[in-house]
Amino acid sequence: MKNRKMILWFTLIVTAIIPVYAQQYDSEKDFQIDWNRYKDSENGSVMITKYIGSKKEVRIPSRIENNPVAVIGGFSNNNNITKVTIPNSVILIDINAFSRCSSLTSVTIPDSVRFIGYQAFSGCTSLTSITIPNSVTSIGEQAFSSCTSLTSITIPNSVTIIRKQAFSSCSRLTSVTIGNSVTSIEEQAFAGCTGLTSITIPNSVTNIEEQAFAGCTGLTSITIPNSVTIIGRYAFEGCTGLTSVTFQGKITSDKFPPSNYTYGNTPFPGDLKNKYLASDGGPGTYTRFAGGEIWKKQ
Repeated sequence: MKNRKMILWFTLIVTAIIPVYAQQYDSEKDFQIDWNRYKDSENGSVMITKYIGSKKEVRIPSRIENNPVAVIGGFSNNNNITKVTIPNSVILIDINAFSRCSSLTSVTIPDSVRFIGYQAFSGCTSLTSITIPNSVTSIGEQAFSSCTSLTSITIPNSVTIIRKQAFSSCSRLTSVTIGNSVTSIEEQAFAGCTGLTSITIPNSVTNIEEQAFAGCTGLTSITIPNSVTIIGRYAFEGCTGLTSVTFQGKITSDKFPPSNYTYGNTPFPGDLKNKYLASDGGPGTYTRFAGGEIWKKQ
């Protein structure tokens, strides 16, 4: 009787432990790899090119056949996965790695990752939040575009450029924190982010490129720090809710449209361009009624 109880307890303990252990990472057989692309001659790093498993919650192994996994790709258009944990061996999340994974709600990115590629998470319509670690130095074009459930994002101090359309059409994005190393906000970086009501541009930024915030209809105010010298055409086009713009410094670049540009080429809606360029314009705060055409300097 005593032996039976011991066997029963042992069975229960093993039954409880095995699933926990098994969840630490998925089977190597669930992944296809490339032995040559991105191969590191010093440590034999490999790239995952395709996920062929069937799990909803995926834990990517840090090693496959005893080779460190440094690059991840091949999850695009997988509508089954809901959660992905990336190991701290990974340096690069490749082009289209998780694009259009419509059921993906959670991703854990370790602080080993330095590069997030072109369209890496584009079209992940269920993704509500993501943490970009301070190790990341480059976020590719359209990396998070059309992530329509994403509500907040923090761009770490390690990033210097917010690439083209990086967060475009993230319609529920309400909170954006831009790191103080960012120097350029490229074309359409936040275009179509209709839920964005405010954003702080740090003093490190020198360029706000064309259509960077176009169509951000919920944006009500913006302060352009004195570090900014370039504001591209259409930068705030269609920002119908914008009622206050503060220029802390002077826009010196000719990319800020001169007086002979047509209305459609102005960075801001209404007559703000003309008021800024007038003899009594320049740095200061300009206001208008929401959707109005006439700006007044305060």
